[in-house]
Amino acid sequence: MQQTCSPCEAWTQFLEFAKAHTSLSAFHNWLSPIQVASFTDDKIVLKVPNIFVKEYLLSNFKKELTNFLPISEEGEPSIDFVIEKQDRKPKPFFVAPSPSIRIVDTKEEQEAAAFESQLNGNYRFQTFIEGGSNQFVKSAAIGVANRPGDAYNPLFLHGGVGLGKTHLLHSIGHHIREHNKRLRVQCITTEAFINQIVDSLRSKSIDKLKRYYRSSVDVLLVDDIQFLQNRINFEEEFSNTFETLINQHKQIVITSDKPPTQLKLSERMVARMEWGLVAHIGVPDIETRVAILQFKAEQKGLQIPSNVAFRIAEMIHNIRQLEGALNRLSAHSRLMNASINEDFVEQTLRDLFHLVPKDKITVDAILKSVASVFQVRVNDLKGHSRTKDVAIPRQVAMFLAKELINESLVMIGASFGKTHSTILHACKAIETKVSSDEMLRRQIDMVRRNIDMQRP
Repeated sequence: MQQTCSPCEAWTQFLEFAKAHTSLSAFHNWLSPIQVASFTDDKIVLKVPNIFVKEYLLSNFKKELTNFLPISEEGEPSIDFVIEKQDRKPKPFFVAPSPSIRIVDTKEEQEAAAFESQLNGNYRFQTFIEGGSNQFVKSAAIGVANRPGDAYNPLFLHGGVGLGKTHLLHSIGHHIREHNKRLRVQCITTEAFINQIVDSLRSKSIDKLKRYYRSSVDVLLVDDIQFLQNRINFEEEFSNTFETLINQHKQIVITSDKPPTQLKLSERMVARMEWGLVAHIGVPDIETRVAILQFKAEQKGLQIPSNVAFRIAEMIHNIRQLEGALNRLSAHSRLMNASINEDFVEQTLRDLFHLVPKDKITVDAILKSVASVFQVRVNDLKGHSRTKDVAIPRQVAMFLAKELINESLVMIGASFGKTHSTILHACKAIETKVSSDEMLRRQIDMVRRNIDMQRP
């Protein structure tokens, strides 16, 4: 590109371009701190607060920089960097741009910046370990991230505590921000949303909050919607926001510890959340838990023998507890300079192992609940009939057994008198059916609820 203005003016024009092609938070966090230290006709010197800002600029905008700034003989942007901490009130080297080149936020942008949320940098699709219990859910999340507003809208993820719902929620946000920089992503917990409403009412700025969520947000990610239960006024506000965004074809993703039908919310709200896809995250099988444990151990620089990893995964099913156990092992092994073996694990994690529930779900309990909901006999489910009235409930029982029982497919298959491949086929068949069969999904949720109610 032929330079028709000074490098300083070209840098200002680049900032205008970058602001239009990235999120507001990314612009303020990474690009706003950069200052022009000096410049000549063939080079510009930029002052950055740290090496990370320099790396962010070059890794995300290197090609674009060549269209605005001087270029070296190698075809690279001709930039030198000076790493220097910024003063609290930085004074730029160059003269403020003319009114025709504006980098100051508008009032609307300033309001949006006040509400815009941050995503957890550790929660990305690349760090989410996939297994049989979460394969379908991860695929749905990736589909939404690739085509926000077009794939499944809304996407409702539900499952127990510590199974990866928040991880997937933030992964969707990261993916969209990186591949659709024009879209504004808002990721927030339900509790934080309620607090924002309360604060806005106190400061008499509720209209500002409504304007942001209903006009500025392109992707709304809401964690732990169950905290909206029994809060009628807040539910109404969320419901109105929900409907406005859906009508604008904006993407909504919601997580909960229960499916919509089990939440104590209005029928109107439940119906809205079931418009799109409702996906359940089950407890990962032992092989997946071992993979998660080993992956996180490698990140911490720990070596855990396979037999030890299986012992930990056998006793701890919750992913957050697995991480807590790993953190404890890491600290104790380093402080005591001890190797991680079975005896060390038993001693260090003794109290966590004692928290494992003794009342396990059995295949018989699943069969009884399935038989009750689908109006068939338990003996028929255990039999060999291939009629649709029996075959589908039998597959549902196998699907739930794999999801709820911490056993290998071989052991589960033996309980049904089937091979592990039959169990796997049944699970895949049900996962395919529930994505399009609303009645079947409701029946499966009813079976889960019956099983939970029967547990002491």
